[in-house]
Amino acid sequence: MKLREIAHSRTGDKGNTSNISVIAYDPANYAFLEKHVTAKRVKDFFSDIVEGDVVRYELPKIGALNFVMYKALGGGVTRTLALDIHGKSLSSALMNLDIPDLK
Repeated sequence: MKLREIAHSRTGDKGNTSNISVIAYDPANYAFLEKHVTAKRVKDFFSDIVEGDVVRYELPKIGALNFVMYKALGGGVTRTLALDIHGKSLSSALMNLDIPDLK
């Protein structure tokens, strides 16, 4: 199944760093997200654009994960030649991540 089936997302940026939040629609699915949406999986998913580390922050009280991706925006807004200079579409892209079906 796709991540979008159990979560939604938002993206932000600072310089050459992008952060993506993954928020469970149902807080009961937070542990499932925590298990299956790791920093490594996010880094692998964005391997074509993320040149630095990906760090995951866990926010269980709000059922969310936040991923900070360093060196992910082609040098930042004023330096990149990317079409999406702020990386706002990255959250939508991450929602295509394949995860196991809920059981």
